[in-house]
Amino acid sequence: MAPSLTQQQKLVHFLNRTSFGPTREELEKLQQSGITAYLDQQLSPDQIPDSVVADRVAELKTMRLSSRELLELYPQAAVAQAKGMDMTQMQGPRQVILELQLARLIRAVYSRRQLYEVMVDFWSNHFNIFAGKGADRWLSTSYDRDTIRPHALGRFKDLLTATAQSPAMLFYLDNWMSVSPQSPAAQRGPNNRRRGINENYAREVMELHTLGVDGGYSQKDIQEVARCFTGWTIERPRDQGEFRFEQRFHDSGAKTVLGTHIAAGGGIEDGLKVIDILANHPATAKFIATKLARRFVVDDPPATVVNKAAAVFQQSGGDIASVVRAVIDSPEFFSGEFYQSKVKKPLEYVASALRVTNAETKITHPLLRYLNRMGEPLFLAQPPTGHPDMGASWISPDMLLTRMNFVSDLVGNRLPGSRVQKDTVGDQESIIRLIAPDSISAATRAAMNEANGAESLALLLAAPEFQRR
Repeated sequence: MAPSLTQQQKLVHFLNRTSFGPTREELEKLQQSGITAYLDQQLSPDQIPDSVVADRVAELKTMRLSSRELLELYPQAAVAQAKGMDMTQMQGPRQVILELQLARLIRAVYSRRQLYEVMVDFWSNHFNIFAGKGADRWLSTSYDRDTIRPHALGRFKDLLTATAQSPAMLFYLDNWMSVSPQSPAAQRGPNNRRRGINENYAREVMELHTLGVDGGYSQKDIQEVARCFTGWTIERPRDQGEFRFEQRFHDSGAKTVLGTHIAAGGGIEDGLKVIDILANHPATAKFIATKLARRFVVDDPPATVVNKAAAVFQQSGGDIASVVRAVIDSPEFFSGEFYQSKVKKPLEYVASALRVTNAETKITHPLLRYLNRMGEPLFLAQPPTGHPDMGASWISPDMLLTRMNFVSDLVGNRLPGSRVQKDTVGDQESIIRLIAPDSISAATRAAMNEANGAESLALLLAAPEFQRR
Protein backbone atom coordinates (compact mmCIF):
# COMPACT_ATOMS: atom_id res chain seq x y z
CA MET A 1 0.00 0.00 0.00
CA ALA A 2 1.31 3.44 -0.93
CA PRO A 3 2.06 5.76 2.00
CA SER A 4 -0.42 8.52 2.83
CA LEU A 5 0.34 11.97 1.47
CA THR A 6 1.79 14.61 3.75
CA GLN A 7 -0.21 17.83 4.14
CA GLN A 8 2.15 19.68 1.80
CA GLN A 9 1.90 16.90 -0.77
CA LYS A 10 -1.90 17.08 -0.58
CA LEU A 11 -1.87 20.81 -1.30
CA VAL A 12 0.47 20.49 -4.28
CA HIS A 13 -1.42 17.43 -5.54
CA PHE A 14 -4.70 19.34 -5.32
CA LEU A 15 -3.30 22.22 -7.37
CA ASN A 16 -1.76 19.84 -9.90
CA ARG A 17 -5.12 18.19 -10.52
CA THR A 18 -7.42 21.22 -10.41
CA SER A 19 -5.28 23.77 -12.23
CA PHE A 20 -2.59 24.08 -14.88
CA GLY A 21 0.06 23.75 -12.18
CA PRO A 22 0.97 25.27 -8.81
CA THR A 23 2.39 28.74 -8.34
CA ARG A 24 3.75 30.19 -5.12
CA GLU A 25 0.83 32.61 -4.95
CA GLU A 26 -1.83 29.94 -5.39
CA LEU A 27 -0.15 27.62 -2.89
CA GLU A 28 -0.17 30.41 -0.30
CA LYS A 29 -3.87 31.08 -0.97
CA LEU A 30 -4.66 27.38 -0.59
CA GLN A 31 -2.73 27.15 2.68
CA GLN A 32 -4.60 30.14 4.08
CA SER A 33 -8.12 29.17 2.99
CA GLY A 34 -7.99 25.39 3.13
CA ILE A 35 -8.93 22.97 0.37
CA THR A 36 -12.71 23.06 0.88
CA ALA A 37 -13.04 26.85 0.76
CA TYR A 38 -10.60 27.10 -2.14
CA LEU A 39 -12.58 24.49 -4.10
CA ASP A 40 -15.85 26.30 -3.36
CA GLN A 41 -14.39 29.45 -4.88
CA GLN A 42 -12.99 27.69 -7.95
CA LEU A 43 -16.37 26.06 -8.63
CA SER A 44 -17.92 29.56 -8.75
CA PRO A 45 -15.64 31.17 -11.37
CA ASP A 46 -17.91 34.16 -11.94
CA GLN A 47 -17.08 35.25 -8.39
CA ILE A 48 -13.33 35.37 -9.15
CA PRO A 49 -12.06 38.61 -10.74
CA ASP A 50 -9.86 37.83 -13.74
CA SER A 51 -9.09 41.23 -15.23
CA VAL A 52 -5.47 40.46 -16.18
CA VAL A 53 -6.54 37.65 -18.47
CA ALA A 54 -9.52 39.61 -19.78
CA ASP A 55 -7.21 42.46 -20.77
CA ARG A 56 -4.73 40.10 -22.46
CA VAL A 57 -7.42 38.28 -24.42
CA ALA A 58 -9.02 41.62 -25.38
CA GLU A 59 -5.84 42.42 -27.32
CA LEU A 60 -6.74 39.57 -29.69
CA LYS A 61 -9.18 41.22 -32.08
CA THR A 62 -10.76 38.06 -33.46
CA MET A 63 -11.88 36.83 -30.03
CA ARG A 64 -14.66 39.41 -29.82
CA LEU A 65 -15.94 39.11 -33.39
CA SER A 66 -18.98 37.16 -34.57
CA SER A 67 -18.61 34.35 -37.09
CA ARG A 68 -20.06 36.61 -39.77
CA GLU A 69 -17.53 39.35 -38.98
CA LEU A 70 -14.67 36.85 -39.06
CA LEU A 71 -15.77 35.61 -42.47
CA GLU A 72 -15.89 39.18 -43.76
CA LEU A 73 -12.62 40.42 -42.28
CA TYR A 74 -10.46 37.26 -42.55
CA PRO A 75 -11.46 35.57 -45.81
CA GLN A 76 -9.43 33.06 -47.76
CA ALA A 77 -6.73 34.56 -49.99
CA ALA A 78 -8.71 33.98 -53.20
CA VAL A 79 -11.80 35.68 -51.77
CA ALA A 80 -9.71 38.55 -50.44
CA GLN A 81 -8.07 39.03 -53.81
CA ALA A 82 -11.44 39.01 -55.57
CA LYS A 83 -12.63 41.72 -53.16
CA GLY A 84 -9.48 43.76 -53.72
CA MET A 85 -8.40 43.41 -50.10
CA ASP A 86 -4.73 43.99 -49.23
CA MET A 87 -3.84 41.32 -46.71
CA THR A 88 -1.00 38.96 -45.85
CA GLN A 89 -1.50 35.22 -45.54
CA MET A 90 -1.58 35.40 -41.74
CA GLN A 91 -4.49 37.85 -41.86
CA GLY A 92 -6.77 35.20 -43.34
CA PRO A 93 -8.45 32.33 -41.46
CA ARG A 94 -5.08 31.18 -40.11
CA GLN A 95 -5.02 34.35 -38.02
CA VAL A 96 -8.41 33.44 -36.55
CA ILE A 97 -7.16 30.02 -35.44
CA LEU A 98 -3.86 31.46 -34.22
CA GLU A 99 -5.56 33.94 -31.91
CA LEU A 100 -7.89 31.23 -30.63
CA GLN A 101 -4.82 29.15 -29.73
CA LEU A 102 -3.09 32.12 -28.10
CA ALA A 103 -6.16 32.83 -25.98
CA ARG A 104 -6.32 29.22 -24.75
CA LEU A 105 -2.68 29.31 -23.65
CA ILE A 106 -3.00 32.78 -22.07
CA ARG A 107 -5.93 31.56 -19.98
CA ALA A 108 -4.17 28.34 -18.97
CA VAL A 109 -1.12 30.24 -17.74
CA TYR A 110 -2.61 33.36 -16.21
CA SER A 111 -6.26 32.84 -15.33
CA ARG A 112 -7.24 32.92 -11.66
CA ARG A 113 -10.21 30.71 -12.62
CA GLN A 114 -7.99 27.69 -13.03
CA LEU A 115 -10.48 24.88 -12.45
CA TYR A 116 -12.86 26.53 -14.90
CA GLU A 117 -10.14 26.65 -17.56
CA VAL A 118 -9.32 22.99 -16.86
CA MET A 119 -12.96 22.14 -17.49
CA VAL A 120 -13.09 24.25 -20.66
CA ASP A 121 -10.14 22.24 -21.96
CA PHE A 122 -11.81 18.99 -20.87
CA TRP A 123 -15.08 19.72 -22.67
CA SER A 124 -13.29 21.10 -25.74
CA ASN A 125 -11.78 17.66 -26.23
CA HIS A 126 -14.92 15.77 -25.21
CA PHE A 127 -16.99 17.73 -27.76
CA ASN A 128 -14.12 18.10 -30.20
CA ILE A 129 -14.29 19.89 -33.52
CA PHE A 130 -11.45 20.38 -36.02
CA ALA A 131 -10.86 24.10 -36.53
CA GLY A 132 -9.04 23.45 -39.81
CA LYS A 133 -12.08 22.04 -41.61
CA GLY A 134 -13.74 24.38 -44.09
CA ALA A 135 -16.10 26.88 -42.48
CA ASP A 136 -14.99 25.80 -39.01
CA ARG A 137 -11.96 28.01 -39.49
CA TRP A 138 -14.35 30.90 -38.82
CA LEU A 139 -16.95 29.11 -36.67
CA SER A 140 -14.57 27.75 -34.00
CA THR A 141 -14.13 31.08 -32.20
CA SER A 142 -17.84 31.24 -31.45
CA TYR A 143 -17.84 27.54 -30.53
CA ASP A 144 -15.27 28.19 -27.80
CA ARG A 145 -16.76 31.49 -26.62
CA ASP A 146 -20.50 30.89 -26.95
CA THR A 147 -20.90 27.11 -26.71
CA ILE A 148 -18.25 25.54 -24.48
CA ARG A 149 -17.25 28.29 -22.07
CA PRO A 150 -20.73 29.35 -20.82
CA HIS A 151 -21.59 25.76 -19.85
CA ALA A 152 -18.27 24.28 -18.67
CA LEU A 153 -19.43 24.07 -15.04
CA GLY A 154 -23.18 24.19 -15.68
CA ARG A 155 -25.71 21.48 -16.54
CA PHE A 156 -24.61 18.75 -18.91
CA LYS A 157 -27.91 18.81 -20.79
CA ASP A 158 -27.47 22.51 -21.54
CA LEU A 159 -23.94 21.90 -22.78
CA LEU A 160 -25.10 18.97 -24.93
CA THR A 161 -27.88 21.09 -26.43
CA ALA A 162 -25.49 23.97 -27.12
CA THR A 163 -23.04 21.70 -28.93
CA ALA A 164 -25.81 20.01 -30.92
CA GLN A 165 -27.00 23.41 -32.16
CA SER A 166 -23.54 24.84 -32.69
CA PRO A 167 -22.79 25.68 -36.33
CA ALA A 168 -19.21 24.50 -35.74
CA MET A 169 -20.37 21.03 -34.62
CA LEU A 170 -23.04 20.83 -37.31
CA PHE A 171 -20.39 21.58 -39.94
CA TYR A 172 -17.67 19.36 -38.44
CA LEU A 173 -19.86 16.23 -38.36
CA ASP A 174 -21.81 17.17 -41.51
CA ASN A 175 -25.23 17.20 -39.87
CA TRP A 176 -25.98 20.53 -41.56
CA MET A 177 -26.33 18.54 -44.80
CA SER A 178 -28.53 15.81 -43.29
CA VAL A 179 -31.93 15.74 -44.99
CA SER A 180 -34.85 13.36 -45.00
CA PRO A 181 -34.79 11.33 -48.25
CA GLN A 182 -38.50 12.17 -48.65
CA SER A 183 -37.97 15.94 -48.39
CA PRO A 184 -37.97 18.22 -51.47
CA ALA A 185 -34.35 19.10 -50.78
CA ALA A 186 -33.32 15.50 -51.39
CA GLN A 187 -35.00 15.38 -54.81
CA ARG A 188 -33.18 18.21 -56.57
CA GLY A 189 -30.78 16.15 -58.60
CA PRO A 190 -27.53 14.16 -58.26
CA ASN A 191 -25.31 17.23 -57.81
CA ASN A 192 -27.27 18.65 -54.89
CA ARG A 193 -25.23 18.39 -51.66
CA ARG A 194 -28.34 17.79 -49.52
CA ARG A 195 -29.24 14.30 -50.71
CA GLY A 196 -30.09 12.26 -47.65
CA ILE A 197 -29.52 11.45 -44.02
CA ASN A 198 -26.00 11.75 -42.60
CA GLU A 199 -25.34 9.55 -39.55
CA ASN A 200 -22.03 11.07 -38.40
CA TYR A 201 -23.43 13.22 -35.62
CA ALA A 202 -25.94 10.59 -34.52
CA ARG A 203 -23.13 8.09 -34.06
CA GLU A 204 -20.74 10.42 -32.26
CA VAL A 205 -23.37 11.98 -29.99
CA MET A 206 -24.00 8.52 -28.52
CA GLU A 207 -20.55 6.96 -28.71
CA LEU A 208 -18.41 9.95 -27.72
CA HIS A 209 -20.66 12.61 -26.20
CA THR A 210 -23.08 10.66 -24.00
CA LEU A 211 -23.59 6.89 -23.69
CA GLY A 212 -20.12 5.65 -24.58
CA VAL A 213 -19.25 2.84 -26.98
CA ASP A 214 -20.72 0.24 -24.60
CA GLY A 215 -23.77 2.32 -23.78
CA GLY A 216 -26.36 -0.14 -25.10
CA TYR A 217 -27.37 1.51 -28.36
CA SER A 218 -27.72 -0.26 -31.72
CA GLN A 219 -27.19 0.62 -35.35
CA LYS A 220 -30.96 1.08 -35.56
CA ASP A 221 -30.75 3.67 -32.78
CA ILE A 222 -28.09 5.54 -34.76
CA GLN A 223 -30.38 5.61 -37.78
CA GLU A 224 -33.34 6.81 -35.72
CA VAL A 225 -31.30 9.53 -33.98
CA ALA A 226 -30.05 10.70 -37.37
CA ARG A 227 -33.66 11.02 -38.52
CA CYS A 228 -34.48 13.08 -35.43
CA PHE A 229 -31.70 15.55 -36.21
CA THR A 230 -32.57 16.10 -39.87
CA GLY A 231 -33.24 19.78 -40.49
CA TRP A 232 -30.74 20.91 -37.84
CA THR A 233 -28.65 23.01 -40.19
CA ILE A 234 -26.72 26.25 -40.66
CA GLU A 235 -27.87 29.53 -42.14
CA ARG A 236 -25.27 30.01 -44.91
CA PRO A 237 -22.11 28.48 -43.30
CA ARG A 238 -19.71 30.79 -45.17
CA ASP A 239 -21.77 33.93 -44.63
CA GLN A 240 -24.18 34.20 -41.71
CA GLY A 241 -23.05 31.00 -39.96
CA GLU A 242 -25.95 30.62 -37.50
CA PHE A 243 -28.02 27.62 -36.39
CA ARG A 244 -31.39 27.16 -38.05
CA PHE A 245 -33.99 24.42 -37.96
CA GLU A 246 -35.42 23.81 -41.43
CA GLN A 247 -38.73 21.95 -41.21
CA ARG A 248 -38.79 21.04 -44.90
CA PHE A 249 -35.54 19.08 -44.48
CA HIS A 250 -36.86 17.16 -41.48
CA ASP A 251 -38.02 13.55 -41.36
CA SER A 252 -41.33 13.96 -39.55
CA GLY A 253 -42.18 10.27 -39.38
CA ALA A 254 -42.51 8.29 -36.14
CA LYS A 255 -39.26 7.12 -34.55
CA THR A 256 -38.06 4.94 -31.68
CA VAL A 257 -34.86 5.88 -29.84
CA LEU A 258 -33.52 3.57 -27.12
CA GLY A 259 -37.00 2.18 -26.61
CA THR A 260 -38.70 5.58 -26.42
CA HIS A 261 -41.40 6.29 -29.00
CA ILE A 262 -41.30 9.69 -30.72
CA ALA A 263 -44.59 10.44 -32.44
CA ALA A 264 -44.93 11.45 -36.07
CA GLY A 265 -45.44 15.06 -37.04
CA GLY A 266 -42.65 16.54 -34.96
CA GLY A 267 -40.03 19.11 -35.82
CA ILE A 268 -37.09 20.48 -33.86
CA GLU A 269 -38.55 18.87 -30.74
CA ASP A 270 -37.55 15.44 -32.11
CA GLY A 271 -33.87 16.32 -31.69
CA LEU A 272 -34.52 17.99 -28.33
CA LYS A 273 -36.25 14.79 -27.17
CA VAL A 274 -33.18 12.78 -28.13
CA ILE A 275 -30.99 15.17 -26.14
CA ASP A 276 -33.27 14.71 -23.13
CA ILE A 277 -33.13 10.92 -23.45
CA LEU A 278 -29.36 10.86 -23.76
CA ALA A 279 -28.61 13.45 -21.06
CA ASN A 280 -30.69 11.53 -18.51
CA HIS A 281 -29.57 8.02 -19.45
CA PRO A 282 -27.70 6.03 -16.74
CA ALA A 283 -25.02 5.09 -19.29
CA THR A 284 -24.31 8.77 -19.87
CA ALA A 285 -23.90 9.36 -16.13
CA LYS A 286 -21.38 6.52 -15.95
CA PHE A 287 -19.53 7.57 -19.11
CA ILE A 288 -19.12 11.21 -18.03
CA ALA A 289 -18.23 10.17 -14.48
CA THR A 290 -15.55 7.84 -15.83
CA LYS A 291 -14.00 10.55 -17.99
CA LEU A 292 -14.00 13.08 -15.15
CA ALA A 293 -12.47 10.53 -12.77
CA ARG A 294 -9.83 9.82 -15.40
CA ARG A 295 -9.04 13.53 -15.65
CA PHE A 296 -8.82 14.15 -11.91
CA VAL A 297 -7.74 10.81 -10.37
CA VAL A 298 -6.05 8.21 -12.60
CA ASP A 299 -6.14 6.86 -16.16
CA ASP A 300 -8.01 3.72 -15.06
CA PRO A 301 -10.22 5.08 -12.27
CA PRO A 302 -11.57 2.78 -9.53
CA ALA A 303 -15.22 1.78 -9.80
CA THR A 304 -15.88 3.31 -6.37
CA VAL A 305 -15.18 6.89 -7.47
CA VAL A 306 -16.90 6.38 -10.84
CA ASN A 307 -20.07 5.02 -9.21
CA LYS A 308 -20.17 7.84 -6.68
CA ALA A 309 -19.75 10.49 -9.38
CA ALA A 310 -22.33 8.79 -11.62
CA ALA A 311 -24.84 8.79 -8.77
CA VAL A 312 -24.28 12.50 -8.18
CA PHE A 313 -24.67 13.13 -11.92
CA GLN A 314 -28.11 11.52 -11.87
CA GLN A 315 -29.23 13.01 -8.54
CA SER A 316 -28.20 16.54 -9.53
CA GLY A 317 -29.69 16.47 -13.02
CA GLY A 318 -26.26 16.45 -14.60
CA ASP A 319 -24.84 19.42 -12.66
CA ILE A 320 -21.21 19.39 -13.74
CA ALA A 321 -19.85 21.31 -10.75
CA SER A 322 -21.49 18.82 -8.37
CA VAL A 323 -19.95 15.88 -10.20
CA VAL A 324 -16.49 17.48 -10.19
CA ARG A 325 -16.84 18.11 -6.45
CA ALA A 326 -17.84 14.48 -5.90
CA VAL A 327 -14.70 13.26 -7.69
CA ILE A 328 -12.40 15.62 -5.77
CA ASP A 329 -14.08 14.84 -2.43
CA SER A 330 -13.63 11.10 -2.95
CA PRO A 331 -11.00 9.29 -0.82
CA GLU A 332 -9.34 8.13 -4.03
CA PHE A 333 -8.46 11.68 -5.05
CA PHE A 334 -5.82 12.01 -2.30
CA SER A 335 -4.74 8.38 -2.34
CA GLY A 336 -0.96 7.97 -2.22
CA GLU A 337 -1.40 5.25 -4.84
CA PHE A 338 -2.41 7.86 -7.41
CA TYR A 339 0.01 10.63 -6.44
CA GLN A 340 1.82 11.89 -9.56
CA SER A 341 0.15 9.14 -11.58
CA LYS A 342 -1.12 11.29 -14.45
CA VAL A 343 1.20 12.22 -17.33
CA LYS A 344 0.68 15.86 -18.27
CA LYS A 345 -0.69 16.62 -21.71
CA PRO A 346 1.50 19.08 -23.67
CA LEU A 347 -0.77 22.03 -22.82
CA GLU A 348 -0.57 21.11 -19.14
CA TYR A 349 3.19 20.67 -19.34
CA VAL A 350 3.91 23.96 -21.08
CA ALA A 351 1.50 25.98 -18.93
CA SER A 352 2.74 24.43 -15.69
CA ALA A 353 6.38 25.14 -16.61
CA LEU A 354 5.58 28.80 -17.25
CA ARG A 355 3.60 28.97 -14.01
CA VAL A 356 6.05 27.20 -11.70
CA THR A 357 8.98 29.33 -12.90
CA ASN A 358 6.89 32.53 -12.73
CA ALA A 359 8.19 33.30 -16.22
CA GLU A 360 7.49 36.72 -17.67
CA THR A 361 5.72 35.58 -20.79
CA LYS A 362 4.19 37.10 -23.87
CA ILE A 363 2.43 34.11 -25.42
CA THR A 364 4.04 33.79 -28.86
CA HIS A 365 4.28 31.55 -31.92
CA PRO A 366 7.31 29.59 -30.60
CA LEU A 367 5.26 28.37 -27.62
CA LEU A 368 2.49 27.19 -29.92
CA ARG A 369 5.04 25.50 -32.18
CA TYR A 370 6.36 23.58 -29.19
CA LEU A 371 2.83 22.42 -28.39
CA ASN A 372 2.44 21.25 -31.99
CA ARG A 373 5.72 19.33 -31.84
CA MET A 374 4.68 17.72 -28.56
CA GLY A 375 1.55 16.45 -30.29
CA GLU A 376 -1.21 18.80 -29.08
CA PRO A 377 -1.97 21.50 -31.67
CA LEU A 378 -4.75 23.43 -29.97
CA PHE A 379 -8.16 23.22 -31.67
CA LEU A 380 -6.63 21.09 -34.43
CA ALA A 381 -7.27 17.51 -33.32
CA GLN A 382 -8.83 15.97 -36.42
CA PRO A 383 -10.68 12.94 -34.97
CA PRO A 384 -13.89 13.54 -32.99
CA THR A 385 -12.24 11.99 -29.93
CA GLY A 386 -10.11 15.12 -29.45
CA HIS A 387 -6.72 15.03 -27.72
CA PRO A 388 -6.48 11.98 -25.42
CA ASP A 389 -6.26 12.05 -21.62
CA MET A 390 -4.28 8.82 -21.30
CA GLY A 391 -0.63 8.91 -20.34
CA ALA A 392 0.46 6.39 -22.98
CA SER A 393 -0.46 8.90 -25.68
CA TRP A 394 2.17 11.42 -24.55
CA ILE A 395 5.33 9.49 -23.67
CA SER A 396 6.98 8.60 -26.98
CA PRO A 397 10.75 9.26 -27.11
CA ASP A 398 10.30 12.11 -29.62
CA MET A 399 7.64 13.80 -27.48
CA LEU A 400 9.76 13.55 -24.32
CA LEU A 401 12.81 14.91 -26.14
CA THR A 402 10.74 17.87 -27.34
CA ARG A 403 9.69 18.53 -23.74
CA MET A 404 13.32 18.52 -22.65
CA ASN A 405 14.25 20.94 -25.41
CA PHE A 406 11.36 23.21 -24.42
CA VAL A 407 12.31 23.54 -20.76
CA SER A 408 15.96 23.98 -21.73
CA ASP A 409 14.99 26.87 -24.01
CA LEU A 410 12.62 28.28 -21.39
CA VAL A 411 15.03 28.44 -18.44
CA GLY A 412 17.89 29.41 -20.75
CA ASN A 413 15.81 32.40 -21.89
CA ARG A 414 15.99 31.33 -25.53
CA LEU A 415 12.21 31.50 -26.08
CA PRO A 416 11.22 34.83 -27.67
CA GLY A 417 8.81 36.65 -25.37
CA SER A 418 9.54 34.52 -22.28
CA ARG A 419 12.02 35.21 -19.51
CA VAL A 420 12.84 33.32 -16.32
CA GLN A 421 14.42 35.56 -13.68
CA LYS A 422 17.83 34.80 -12.19
CA ASP A 423 16.44 34.56 -8.65
CA THR A 424 14.11 31.77 -9.85
CA VAL A 425 17.04 29.83 -11.28
CA GLY A 426 18.94 30.32 -8.05
CA ASP A 427 16.11 29.23 -5.75
CA GLN A 428 15.46 25.73 -7.02
CA GLU A 429 14.54 24.36 -3.59
CA SER A 430 11.44 26.54 -3.61
CA ILE A 431 10.49 25.15 -7.01
CA ILE A 432 11.04 21.60 -5.77
CA ARG A 433 8.54 22.28 -3.00
CA LEU A 434 6.02 23.29 -5.68
CA ILE A 435 6.68 20.15 -7.72
CA ALA A 436 7.44 17.27 -5.37
CA PRO A 437 7.47 18.25 -1.68
CA ASP A 438 9.15 15.55 0.43
CA SER A 439 9.22 13.27 -2.60
CA ILE A 440 11.99 14.29 -5.02
CA SER A 441 13.77 11.13 -6.12
CA ALA A 442 17.43 10.41 -5.43
CA ALA A 443 18.02 10.07 -9.19
CA THR A 444 16.55 13.50 -9.93
CA ARG A 445 18.48 15.08 -7.07
CA ALA A 446 21.73 13.49 -8.26
CA ALA A 447 21.21 14.70 -11.83
CA MET A 448 20.53 18.24 -10.61
CA ASN A 449 23.63 18.20 -8.40
CA GLU A 450 25.83 17.39 -11.39
CA ALA A 451 24.64 20.52 -13.22
CA ASN A 452 24.55 24.20 -12.41
CA GLY A 453 22.11 27.07 -12.68
CA ALA A 454 19.69 26.96 -15.58
CA GLU A 455 20.84 23.50 -16.65
CA SER A 456 20.00 22.12 -13.22
CA LEU A 457 16.54 23.72 -13.30
CA ALA A 458 15.94 22.34 -16.80
CA LEU A 459 16.76 18.84 -15.53
CA LEU A 460 14.23 19.28 -12.73
CA LEU A 461 11.52 20.34 -15.18
CA ALA A 462 12.36 17.40 -17.45
CA ALA A 463 12.28 14.91 -14.55
CA PRO A 464 9.40 12.44 -14.05
CA GLU A 465 8.24 14.39 -11.00
CA PHE A 466 7.35 17.35 -13.21
CA GLN A 467 6.23 15.36 -16.26
CA ARG A 468 3.44 14.02 -14.07
CA ARG A 469 0.73 15.59 -12.00
